[in-house]
Amino acid sequence: MMVWIKRAGWPVGIAVLIALVLREGVGDVMHVIGQAGFVLLWLVPFHALPLLLDAYAWRLLLARRAPLAFLWWVATVREAVSRLLPSAGIGGEIVGIRLARWRVRDASFVTASVIVEVLVTIAVQYAFSALGLVLIIASTQNGGATAIGLALLLSLPLPVLAVVLLRRGGVFHAIERFAGRALGSEHRLLQGIDGKRLDAEIDILMGRAGLVFRSFLWQLAGYVIGSLETYWALAMLGHPVSIGGAVAIEALTQAVRHAAFIVPAGLGVQEVAVVLLAQMFGVGHDVALSLALVKRMREVLFGCLALGSWQFAELRRTRRHVLAQRDERAKVPAAVPVRGVSRESEAQSTR
Repeated sequence: MMVWIKRAGWPVGIAVLIALVLREGVGDVMHVIGQAGFVLLWLVPFHALPLLLDAYAWRLLLARRAPLAFLWWVATVREAVSRLLPSAGIGGEIVGIRLARWRVRDASFVTASVIVEVLVTIAVQYAFSALGLVLIIASTQNGGATAIGLALLLSLPLPVLAVVLLRRGGVFHAIERFAGRALGSEHRLLQGIDGKRLDAEIDILMGRAGLVFRSFLWQLAGYVIGSLETYWALAMLGHPVSIGGAVAIEALTQAVRHAAFIVPAGLGVQEVAVVLLAQMFGVGHDVALSLALVKRMREVLFGCLALGSWQFAELRRTRRHVLAQRDERAKVPAAVPVRGVSRESEAQSTR
């Protein structure tokens, strides 16, 4: 059902984006971007830095059982799947669990680390949004930010309820029993994960408050550094703002995008949010829309590179698996027939 809702959101998002571009004027926007030039492409590799901090936060929850470089690569693929592919919101996490198991075989442990990391990410998003609200209210005294803050406050019980249910325990064991009855205990989706053990692993991780808090701080640092993309892009587009302003724009854009999760990739919604928030800091319409399109360009380019690397890695892994199976078959000696020997061959052997 959720997949169909997200697919229905594609035309809505595209229509909003087209309307926004036509309203502001294509020529003016292209002129602003053209003046900045190819230097804007530096935003693509810069995005690797906040993702590196996110990967380090995940590595802490994984007890450092996988290399940081590998987890950073998985983080890029997770983000690309979640943001660019028409999958459910948890598509990136499922792919991340699969890829992480290339290095950490324990499926329950890996899955528990991702689930706890997602909860930490939700907490970080609320904290980052709160920081953005404080900055934008202090800088602009705008009432629109207050409405966003009220919406965040009203949605806060949902993640709190999720944490309470997970801390209570038994959630995934109950899900496993239900899925076993619905799909059959031998279904491939149920292989390798023990619901009872998964609940225990989550409880252990969430019980380590110091570890979870350190993961929270590293993720929050990644979000703050990621807002420098907005600061740098506006400077290159000829309308610099303060670092606080850039953090506020990025924080509330992220809040609006996550609130409009039914629209795939936040298409149109993200652009409207960027334009409105940038204008609160005195950025002109054409520059604000240019910023929104530049951020989308960076997301698409970085995401496509990540998805391409994922497919290349999958092909290499499949090829190695096929070659290994071929080598195993080659090592098995041909069976020598004992029975069924013809009388003619027996006669020849006696001669």
